[in-house]
Formats: sequence, C-alpha cells, structure tokens
Amino acid sequence: MKILLLILSLTLISSISFSQTDFFVRGSIMDADNAAALSFANIRVSKTSLGTSANQEGKYELKLPKGDYSLIVSYIGFVSDTVFLKLDADKNDINFTLYRTNVDLPEIVILPGENPALEIIRKAIVKKNKRNTLLNYYKFESYTKGLVKSQNEISAGNNSVGIGIGSDSSELKITGILENKSVGYFKKPDNFKEIILARKQSSNFPASINILTGGRFIQNFYDDDVNFFGNDLPGPLSEDALDYYYFYIQNTLAIDDRRVFQIYMSPDDKNDPGFEGSIFITDSSFDLIKVDVQLNRAANTGGILDTINIFQQFSLFDEFVYMPVDYRLFIKANFLGLAKFGFEMNTILYDYKINDRMNDDIFNKAIITVLPDADEKDSTYWLTSQTIPNTIEEQLAYERIDSLKNIPTNFWDDFSIFSTKINLSENTSLSAPLGMYHFNSIEGHAIDYGIWLYELNNRRMSLSLNTGYGFSDKKFKWNFSSRTLLGDYRTISLNLNLYNKLKILFDKSENYNELTSTLVSLISKYEFRDYYYSQGGRINFEGEVFPILKLRLEFDHTKDLTAENKTNVSLFYDKKTYKANLPINEATINSVSSGFTIDFRDYIEDGYFRNRVAFGKSFVLLSGDVTYSSGDFLKSDFDFTTYELRLNGTLQNFRNSSLRFLIYGMYNDGTLPYQKLFSLPGNINLTSQEFTFRTLNLNQVVGDRVLTINIEQNWNDEIFKTLNLSFLSKVQLQLNTFINMAIVETGKNTGSIVPNNINSFPHPFYEVGFGIGHPLIPLKIEFAWKLNYRGEKNYRVGISSFIF
Repeated sequence: MKILLLILSLTLISSISFSQTDFFVRGSIMDADNAAALSFANIRVSKTSLGTSANQEGKYELKLPKGDYSLIVSYIGFVSDTVFLKLDADKNDINFTLYRTNVDLPEIVILPGENPALEIIRKAIVKKNKRNTLLNYYKFESYTKGLVKSQNEISAGNNSVGIGIGSDSSELKITGILENKSVGYFKKPDNFKEIILARKQSSNFPASINILTGGRFIQNFYDDDVNFFGNDLPGPLSEDALDYYYFYIQNTLAIDDRRVFQIYMSPDDKNDPGFEGSIFITDSSFDLIKVDVQLNRAANTGGILDTINIFQQFSLFDEFVYMPVDYRLFIKANFLGLAKFGFEMNTILYDYKINDRMNDDIFNKAIITVLPDADEKDSTYWLTSQTIPNTIEEQLAYERIDSLKNIPTNFWDDFSIFSTKINLSENTSLSAPLGMYHFNSIEGHAIDYGIWLYELNNRRMSLSLNTGYGFSDKKFKWNFSSRTLLGDYRTISLNLNLYNKLKILFDKSENYNELTSTLVSLISKYEFRDYYYSQGGRINFEGEVFPILKLRLEFDHTKDLTAENKTNVSLFYDKKTYKANLPINEATINSVSSGFTIDFRDYIEDGYFRNRVAFGKSFVLLSGDVTYSSGDFLKSDFDFTTYELRLNGTLQNFRNSSLRFLIYGMYNDGTLPYQKLFSLPGNINLTSQEFTFRTLNLNQVVGDRVLTINIEQNWNDEIFKTLNLSFLSKVQLQLNTFINMAIVETGKNTGSIVPNNINSFPHPFYEVGFGIGHPLIPLKIEFAWKLNYRGEKNYRVGISSFIF
C-alpha cells in the first residue's frame, strides 16, 4: 500500500509540475576558434543541482522555473563561460562560445623508475573512498534516449527486435528510437529503485521494450566494479586497479585555471577483460570528472561487437561530492558480415537531492517500475519536459519510421519458408509450411495446422488451437490451450488445456524439437522417441502471494492408451524396421497437485509484467510439487502421492566464469503408472544437450524414486588466460566442464505393474566431461565419460546445440 501511495504521489507531483510556470532555455555551445560544436558540453545552474549536457551537435535545452539564474558551461580544455539571465519566458538563443585555455601548465617531471600516473590514481582512489563514505542517500531525475541503427528497417515484437541481414555496405541509419523520463533513488549500501514516469518510442517499437533508464542501466565509474554483459570489470578507481591496469599521463589540460590530468589506462595483460582509453582527474583534489573509454577485445565476448565506447562526465554537487551528469554508450556490431547494426544510449541526470533521508518503503524487489500512465503522456508533456534535443538525423528518423508504419502490409510481407509460424497481425499467427508437417513411426506422414492468438484484452489473454492428422494411424488430434492473466502486473494466471493427442513418453526429460525427430526418422530410420495416446484436460491456477513466493494448484484428468507402430516408411532404409514402441499402463488418471516456487531475484515492472532479472549476479531458485491421485476420492485407476523438489541456479565464481546447477529429487508413495515415471534425461547418438546425462540414451533409466545432481561450470576463456594459452584465448574458444550424478530406483508397488524391464541405479551413477565451443557458433563439441556402471558406450563424443 505504501508503494502504491508513493506511485500515486509521484503521478500527482508530475502532473502538478507541468501546471507550474516553467520555461526553457535552449541554444548551442561552440568552439570559438572554428565554430565546431562542443559535443556533450556540461551546463550547470549556479548554486543549484540543476543542469544538463549538450547533444552530439552541441545543442542543449534546460527547463527552469521563472527566476534569475547564472548558467555555467564547461568543457575540458576550454575556459568556462557564464551567462546571467532573467527567465520569464522561453529563451531559444542562449548560445555559448568557449575559448581554449591559455594557462601556462607546468610540465610533468618523470623521474627514473617512477610513473607519476600511479600516484595520481592512488590519491584518486583515496578520494573515491572518502566520497563513498559521505554519500548515504540520493535522489535524481533523468532522461534517456536510445537509438537503434541498422542498414535495413527493423521489426520489433513485445520482447525482441529483429534486424534484417544482408551484404549492403551502406552507412547505418537510425531505425528505432526509445525515450523515457524517470526518477531514481539510492540508499547505501546497494538499495536502488527507479520509476519511469513517461516513455515514448518510434512506432515500430512496443512500449514494453522501453525500459532503458538513467540509473539502473548506466554504469558509474566511481564504482569498484562496472558491469557489462553480465561481467564485472574492474573500474579505473577500483581497489585493485593499480594491479590490473597500466596507467600513464597522456596530457595535462585545464578547465579555467584548474589543471586536469588526462590519463590513459589499459589492462596490464591484454587477455584480461577491461577498459582502455582516457580518464580525466583534477589536480590537487583528485576527483574523477570524465571517462572516455572502450571495452578491450577480451571483454568483447566473441568479437561480435566492433566497438563499445563509453563516455561519462561528473559534476560537483552540494560542494562535496561528484555525481554522474550524463552517460553515453556507442556500440557498433558486424555479425559475421551478415548484419551490421549499432546502438547509442544518451542519458542526462539532474536535480540531485543528496543525503536527504527517504522512506525505506521505496525500496523493494521491483528495481524498476513503470507508472500506469507512463505510455499515455501526449505531445504536450514532452514539449514541456526536460530532454536532450533531437538531432536533425533523429527528427528525420521519426518521420521516416512513422511513414513506413502506415504503409499497408499483406500476408507475404511476413512469410518465410524457414518459419514455423506466419504472423497475420500483432496478435495472430498461423502455421507456416515448416510447421505443417511431421513424421513418426506411429502417425507416418502427418499434417498439422494451428492458430495462435496472443496477448488479447490488454495483454491478459492468449489462446491457441493445434490440429493434426496422421495418415498411417488415421487419427485426428487436437490441442486447445488458453491463458488468462490477472493482477496489476499479471502475476496471477488461470490456464486451461483440453486435448486428444499423441503424446511423447517422458516428454519432460527431453527437449529435442519436432524437426529433429522427423529428419532422424525419415533419413536414418531411427525413432528415438516412444509415444502414447492421451485425451483429457488440465486446469491450473498459479500466482504470486509474496514478491518471492509463487503458489500453484492444478487438477489433471487423462485417459492414456498404448500406441503401436503403423508405418515402416523411410527415405533410404526400406528393409530396416523401426524399434517397437513401448507399451504403457492404459488407465484413466485423475490427480490434484499443488506447488510453490521461491525466487529472490529482483524484477522489473515494465508496465505489463514482472520480469525477473539477475544482471549477471548469482541466484538460486527453489520449487516443489505434490501430486495426489486416489481411486476412492478422485475415481482414478491408480493410487499414488508423488513429491518433487528442484533447486537450481547460477553462481558467479572465478573471474567471469559461472557455475550452473540443477538438483532434482522425486519420491513416490503408491503405485505410479509407467508413463508417469521419471526418466533420466539422455541423448540421441552424436548429440547432447545441457543438463542431461551425455553417456545415456533417452529413456534408458527410469524410476519413481530419484535424486539427480547436474553441475556445469562455464569457464568461458578464463582457463586459457590463466594457463597463458594466448592462441586459444585470442580466438576466444569457450570451455565448459560438467559432472552428473544420479540415484534411480523403483518402489515395490510401481515395480509390480510396469510392463517393461527397466534399468535402475541403486548406487550413485557418475559421469564427467567437457565441451569446447565459440560464442559466435551455436555448436559445442562435448566429450563425456562414465565413471562407474561401465559397460557399452562408456565414452561418448557429441555435438551440443540448442537448435536440435
């Protein structure tokens, strides 16, 4: 309730502020010698926390209440300029012309054996630590503009952006724009909250993508670690910066008569990920006031990105602490020569309130919240809001994108022979040719057709109907699903599923796609799956009861029947026969289940949904389920109670390496039908997938009392760097290692009715292995060994990929 009152008060304050008498000051900032624009020059309002930064063309705008002001413009290497003005109306021509400093700076004397830059960095680290002890709370406002650049126009869905590929060598153009205004809060040590007050975007973007913010997504180079792409990189003023980076003085500059050291930095070891470029530190006070760096090659995983440049400036507030006043990120990428694209992010931060105590209720698991009316702000709001002026290129891009959005589209615009779905509209899809056919030994050649309706009724409802017919078993199948979302952030869901279909046996234990199964069967006459017919329905209700706790309740009714092979067709092996399809326990099963999930991760409230995020940090998830079936109470053919518990997560460890784990336990009390048993996740020949037992086949070991532990360590290229294998590190090969353990048994009651001889592991089974891959190639070569239960196939080589 307190958070709701906070949001409502922010909305009220926001609306009241626009009715006040505020005016704009606009103009340009130029070099007096050549009239060149001084990009990103700083503008501060004397004796206040207000200010802004110019855009790349040197243009600025500043929103102020009626009154008398002194505007101070500064730029490193130039003499600051001050303008006094009486503001009682918009001023659109307050231009600044800065002159280069002509201060006689003493030369730096470099003595043998000494690097003067190191002493400057030491003092700057001491000053940073003092700054951090003084900084307990702060609040700020920000405006952020993101620009997507590509050679061809882009398309965007609710959570993704599509960029066309091609070999066009033309320059990148702006093909998408995101803008928002936010207010942020910080409390020591690491409590952060940001509320997006308003947002707008070019017409080819949905609002849900627009969650770039001035505080959470920017980096502060006063921090010890600066996070990029989920990796913490040592900052220039980190406690171990002197051991990690090489520094030297590039130049001595000045702002007015104050000397500023321009210091170049780069990792001591070029194989270590980090920053290279220039930082600017004031003389005598040793404050960091500007950063102009880029990520080195080692920090650019896979070399996908050509350049990643970061520009940030800091200004003095309340006469004792330097705070970031802007943040600029420039990215250019060239993916395998097929797609060139870029991204720019420009943020200004202003109106700081430092060490003003704030209500602790501001901070919760929602680190970013979009106000309910953030997308409803009209043009009047934006005309009266503090922003970064649009460049000419940005103005033209808005006009071009809006005009393209209004061009009528037809069926063929979204058609692709490589897609399984065709989008008829933003909310409707139909089966595409690649999704209209499959083959297996039960159905033979089969045709499929489906329709999907997405996020109807303000993104609260989704429906789908999938149909199919097998020409060998001569059966019509169908599957209907609906989902209804409730709550302010759609955290409660009601799901209904009705079906009469051919089901994959132990489908929870394998994730191979339909295309892989079809091709393997037709080409090699290898049917790695078993199937059974199932008809019935399921209704599921789940929702958040606390920010960290989700509960669920489900009723399931199924009637399961054994399926038999109905075809022996193959493209190449006429005389070879398919293996017999495994029989099941034919039965009607009615069950009730309940479960929970505990998730401590923070989340973003994007205006529609709560999306959990980790930002490259460690996290652990815990979930459990209890399923109950009874002949007396539920009229089921089997009596059983099954308990399941899962613990999984990611732990960041050695440098930029991470350990992922999955622990699963199952215990069944009663008689469980064969099709409900747990199958150890295995693989088909020459392939493998993550969190599976690489040396086991699919459905090789099943049971109803199970404990599995899967641990996968993703070393990236850190091992090669540590061992100084420069060639392997330079080509950015990635190493992962894994160890898997399992205990699998079948209870006496279940063992007495299952129709097949099944394998078990009454004592722990172990396997180990490793894989080698590259971040640009969606394939890894993996090697795995059994450590016990040895027999056939004690060693296996496989290709691991998510595309199978």
